[in-house]
Amino acid sequence: MLFTEGKTMYLIAAFGLLMMVLSLTMVIKPDSFSAGIITFSEKPYFHVFEVVSRIIAGLIFVTYATDTVFPTVISVIGFALILVGVGLALTPPRVHRKFAVWSANEFRDRFRLIGIVSVPLSLLLIYVAVGA
Repeated sequence: MLFTEGKTMYLIAAFGLLMMVLSLTMVIKPDSFSAGIITFSEKPYFHVFEVVSRIIAGLIFVTYATDTVFPTVISVIGFALILVGVGLALTPPRVHRKFAVWSANEFRDRFRLIGIVSVPLSLLLIYVAVGA
């Protein structure tokens, strides 16, 4: 195993911490967040990174769900991440890029609110992981 038993939930907490950073960026600089999505979508590794990162995160959630406060919820999130990753893998990269640019522009004015809502969810995810 990557971590010793009882410490594996820190991978899920790390995901929550990353989510917190992204959420705070949405709150503080929503225009920069939107521009960042567009810039990242232009990278040649964008599509592969999006697919692989979701599948790996999903596998971590599913594998280590029993080490958390709410294992069923974490498992469901994990399977959802895996399904999204598989769905993206079946999506042509050009369509994925087009969707990323569209959503970055479409939701630019809503990113602050989305960030405000996702900050407490990030904290909850961290708690669920380390509160076990």
